[in-house]
Amino acid sequence: MTAPSVSSPADIRPSQQESAVTTALSTPTTTAEADAPAPVAAAVPVRRRRRGSRLTSMLAPAGVAAALIGLWYLITYQVLDPDLRFLLPPPHVVLTDGLLDGPTLDKIGPALGHTIQVTFAGLAIAIVIGMLWAVAMSQSKPVERSLFPYAVALQCIPILALVPLIGFWFDYGFTSRVIVCVMISLFPIVSNTLFGLQSVDRGMHELFTLHGAGRLTRLFKLQFPAAMPAIFAGFRISAGLSVVGAIVGDLFFKQGQPGLGILLDNFRARLQGPELFATIIIASALGFAVFLLFGWLSRIAVGRWYDQSRDAA
Repeated sequence: MTAPSVSSPADIRPSQQESAVTTALSTPTTTAEADAPAPVAAAVPVRRRRRGSRLTSMLAPAGVAAALIGLWYLITYQVLDPDLRFLLPPPHVVLTDGLLDGPTLDKIGPALGHTIQVTFAGLAIAIVIGMLWAVAMSQSKPVERSLFPYAVALQCIPILALVPLIGFWFDYGFTSRVIVCVMISLFPIVSNTLFGLQSVDRGMHELFTLHGAGRLTRLFKLQFPAAMPAIFAGFRISAGLSVVGAIVGDLFFKQGQPGLGILLDNFRARLQGPELFATIIIASALGFAVFLLFGWLSRIAVGRWYDQSRDAA
């Protein structure tokens, strides 16, 4: 008998090499190899990333503001004639002759206080009426079909056309201004609250039905908690509109205690450009402050359990 020939590595064919590799890959790993820790990826610098995002969030608005101020200067000194620069005075003139001028601030201060009173009174009434209106429509489809068209009609009616009638019926003082404010800021509260109350998952409704929950239990323990993000979104929209309504009512009634609207009209009539722009800036700051107030209240009410970042995903 002849001894079996032993092939050298050089004599192994390519097909045999591939089969050997396949066998090695299919061989189960040992316990020590299985217990070996997997390579750990480099940790993401979360703190550095958060600092970078905060810095970007602060620098981006500042950059836009700088660009707008530069455009303002460009229009004032390069586009307008020197005789017409009172129509758009440069920012430093608005700052010195308007925002930092003592007599001007003595006029703007009381007017701002009166506008704040009208704004919050109208917004509070709009919140109460709007939420009651939305709750009534959310509980019955016939009620919704009967009332929602009137909410849309109230939004479409030109408020300026109703200002003379409101003045005739309710005089030209504080009450008329509040009514105008309510009419302008009501619809976002109605629509957002109704949307939030009707957007509850059907499975949750079936679970409450399975446990025999009543209508009030379903409303206060299921629908209202689920609708809070939408409700506060409506509050933030109406907060800015309430400032607009207070200024519009004050601008057209022109009687009683003056607010920012009357000051705007007076400065416009006297061609006091810096004072006019200073009042516009203060009115805008008031609307922005009320918007931020309701944003802060929204974070307190729903920020612990509602993750807004999931909506951006």
